[in-house]
Amino acid sequence: MRRPFAEVDVFAGPAYSGNPVAVVLDATGLETERMQQFARWTNLSETTFLLPPADPGADYRVRIFTPARELPFAGHPTLGTCHAWLSTAEGAMSKGTVVQECPAGLVRLRQSQGRLAFAGPPLVRYGPVDEAVVGRVAEVLRVERAEIVDAHWVDNGPGWVGIVLRDAEAVLRLKPGLVDFETGVAGPYPAGSEAAFEVRAFFPQGGSTVEDPVTGSLNASLAQWFFDSGLAEAPYVVSQGTALGRRGRVHIGREEDGTIWVGGDIITCIEGTVEL
Repeated sequence: MRRPFAEVDVFAGPAYSGNPVAVVLDATGLETERMQQFARWTNLSETTFLLPPADPGADYRVRIFTPARELPFAGHPTLGTCHAWLSTAEGAMSKGTVVQECPAGLVRLRQSQGRLAFAGPPLVRYGPVDEAVVGRVAEVLRVERAEIVDAHWVDNGPGWVGIVLRDAEAVLRLKPGLVDFETGVAGPYPAGSEAAFEVRAFFPQGGSTVEDPVTGSLNASLAQWFFDSGLAEAPYVVSQGTALGRRGRVHIGREEDGTIWVGGDIITCIEGTVEL
């Protein structure tokens, strides 16, 4: 069956500088095994499949797959999927927000300063990291323990542990070994720089370490930590993907009620159909 399909660049500087996501805009009737097979074939960090919502409060439902497994939530696929869906749903943003249904629950999206943004989901694990774990992370990152300024669990689904190094250059120099779990590393740029932080995201996959070009879920959870600790004030911009030759930019904002909004520029690069 021919199905509408798009590849979308999320958190792009110019086109082809962010993190791509493949979107199947009508996955009605597709079995889970077929979705996983297609996600494995695209070999992108995530491939998404749009379905009618089961929750009456949602505009659409999405399933998100890496080449290896299904995820309950992920940030850049959420933005890319909503961007693709809006191209087929005339006037959908006129009410101000879009509600996405996914296994992690309902996620709100809106236009913020001309960019599509999602509301950061609740954290499922948040707090200090045991010293033994910090030591292990230092070993995996191949840095001295003293180079880690702070560490915090910042898990909003994928399992992130957040690490802060002394500056952005220290982050860019990292050449990690095999990571044990999803690890996000941030380092500040000097005051007055275009971006406040350089961020890198590492996760284990198939017996190796993979680096994600630009990561919405990680930046949402890091923002909560940075605001709580006083390390950042809203709004701020994150640079990510530099070490991979990308130019990802993540725009972070926060409302008075504490809601964190994660947005970026999104560009549709490929449109057509796919046989599934």
